[in-house]
Amino acid sequence: MARSSHHIGTGYTLGPANGPASVYRRPVRRPLAAAFAATLALGTLAACGGGDSDAPKVAENKISAGQVPDYYPADYADLIEAAQKEGGKLTVYSNLGDENMAPIVRDFKKKYDFIKTVSVNELDSDELFQKTLSENAAGSSPADVLISSAATAWADFSARKDTVLEYKSPELSELGESAELLPSVYSMSQDPMTIAYNTSLMETPPTTLTDFAKIVTSDEDKYKNKVTVRDPEGSFGFTVTRALTEGNPEAWSDLEKILPLTRPETSSGTQLEKIVAGEYTAGFLISASPAYPVVEDSAGLVKIVFPKDGTVVLPRGLGIAAEAPHPATSKLFLDFALSDEGQRAVAEGGLASYREGVKGEGLHTYQEVVDAVGEENIIHVEYKPVTKDDAAAWLERFDGLRK
Repeated sequence: MARSSHHIGTGYTLGPANGPASVYRRPVRRPLAAAFAATLALGTLAACGGGDSDAPKVAENKISAGQVPDYYPADYADLIEAAQKEGGKLTVYSNLGDENMAPIVRDFKKKYDFIKTVSVNELDSDELFQKTLSENAAGSSPADVLISSAATAWADFSARKDTVLEYKSPELSELGESAELLPSVYSMSQDPMTIAYNTSLMETPPTTLTDFAKIVTSDEDKYKNKVTVRDPEGSFGFTVTRALTEGNPEAWSDLEKILPLTRPETSSGTQLEKIVAGEYTAGFLISASPAYPVVEDSAGLVKIVFPKDGTVVLPRGLGIAAEAPHPATSKLFLDFALSDEGQRAVAEGGLASYREGVKGEGLHTYQEVVDAVGEENIIHVEYKPVTKDDAAAWLERFDGLRK
C-alpha cells in the first residue's frame, strides 16, 4: 500500500514563480561534443530520438495510420472529419524542448496524414499559462494544446473560467482515473527526480537520500558549495522539494545535513552542466528527463540513481486551451499522446511513459522507477494548490536549514 502525505493547498496568483503542489505516494540522444564540459547547455540536455551509429537503438514505434482503437466511441470518425476541416494545423505551448517533442509530432503526423503543421512553442513552465491568458485578453491566442509540469500553475489556470476545454479522453478508460490530474487535464508522462553525481568526484554511489547525506557530511570541506539543490523559490524547486518532505517527513533530517553544503540553481540543465564540468560533485531532485542523455553521452562520468527512501515523480500536465483555434485537431493530439502509440513516442523523447505495456530498447518508463525502488517508495505530486501561509511556513523552514 502506498503511503499518503498530508494534503496541501496555494493562493498564489498565476505568474512566473508559481509551483507549490500537494503530494501522495502511489502509483535522440546526441553524441558528446569534443569539449563537452564547455559546450553542454540547457538546450542540448533534452533527450531526442536521433543519434549517430554509436547511439543506442530505439524500439520501433509502429503507427496504425488513420486507425483508432476499438474502445474509442463509434462517432470518433466525426471528430477526425472535423479535424480535417480545420486545415491540418496545430499550435502547442510547451515547457519541453524540441528533442522531447520531435518523436511525438513525427508520429502524430504519421497517424493522421492530413496534419501538415505542428508549431511547438517552447516556454517556461509557468510562462505559457500567463502568455495564453494575456493573448486571450488582447483578442485571441493561437495556443491549442498546453503542456507543462507546473502543478500549481495548472491548478490556478484551470480554476479560472473558460481556460481549459472540457474533454473526456477515451484513453482514460485504459489509463485509470489517476491519469486525469485536474478536470480535462491529463498526465502526459510521469517523470522521476534523481540524485545525479560526477563519478570522478564521488566514487561511492548513494542509494538513498540518507546515504547521500552521510557521504557529503563525511568531509564537509570537500563538499561545501559542491552540492546543488533546485531553488525552492521557483515553481519546480518548491514543488519537488516540498513533495519530498510531505511524502517522506524523515527527509527533513537528511536535508538538515545536506542543505548547508548546497548552492541553488534554477534549472536541471544548469545543474547537470555544472556536474559534468566538475563545478558540482552532485545534486539531488534533478529531473531524469534531461539527465538521461547526459548520462548516455558522458562515457560514465555522470550517473543518476533513484533514491530508494523516496523518489519524487512529477506528472506532466496536458490539456486543451478553451479557446483553441483547432479544437478537433487538439483532441486528436491529446488522445494520441495518451495512447499506446503516443506513449511510446513520449518515452522515445526522453520522458517517462506510465502506460502499461510500453517498453523496449531506448524507452524510459515509470515502471523502470517502480522496479528500482518499489511502488511504496514513490512520491507522486498531486495537482492541487497550496495556501500562501503553508508555502511561507515551508519555505521558512527550508531556508533556515540552508543558513
